Amino acid sequence: MTDTTTTPATTPATTPASAFPQSLTSLTNPRIHVSLTYSTPSLTTATNAVRSPHAGGIVTFTGTTRSTFGPAGSERPVATLSYSAYAPLALRTMLAICEEVHAKHDLMGIYMVHRLGEVPVGEDSIVIAVSGKHRGECWRAGEEALEECKSRVEVWKMETFADDGEGVWRANRDGKVGVRVDGTGG
Repeated sequence: MTDTTTTPATTPATTPASAFPQSLTSLTNPRIHVSLTYSTPSLTTATNAVRSPHAGGIVTFTGTTRSTFGPAGSERPVATLSYSAYAPLALRTMLAICEEVHAKHDLMGIYMVHRLGEVPVGEDSIVIAVSGKHRGECWRAGEEALEECKSRVEVWKMETFADDGEGVWRANRDGKVGVRVDGTGG
């Protein structure tokens, strides 16, 4: 991984929400940028971060909290999601993913921001923007960046359900059973 810079430097276990956003930008390419924030991610900021006169396309993805979770036929109504992360490691993993995807797809730029804290139904939790010479590489790179983020980044979410107020912790991956908040199992 290339050298990076982080802002601000904080103690991860005691980092208050007021210490965010926290970001990393590749020192070798300022158009590779990642961030964690407690604010709603900005699609405009993401798009502008990767914009280039040499790019023929910009593809964006915005992930939102949907109203139900669970297997088809047994979905449960969601009250809210709440995301947490070990910020220094999560940022480094996000940057490594973006650098890998950038090189693999010969992109102009890539930007990934993940929201922490409570994310109500209908609100945005992640924004990814990629720019490249051609749309095909942008589409593939955007999807790959999202899937790698979900499988590798040290972000966890608590799903709180509207039907009974129960919460379940999950890795930031689809389909992985979590542990109930009351500790009785998943």
